[in-house]
Amino acid sequence: MTSDIPELSTVRSQVEELARRVDAVADQYRDTADSQIAADLEAAERQLIAARRALDKAIAALDT
Repeated sequence: MTSDIPELSTVRSQVEELARRVDAVADQYRDTADSQIAADLEAAERQLIAARRALDKAIAALDT
């Protein structure tokens, strides 16, 4: 239903913000002895980006 577009757009924005926040934390661990933490956080960021893309597709499908 097109009435779900605003809700999904809000969720999309939140997911995008979470990805930015996770990346900011990962930056603190790059090039340190704890670089595995950065790698784990980068994996989480990639999953959040994939979730954002899936939301984009759902929004686009509802908007047609």
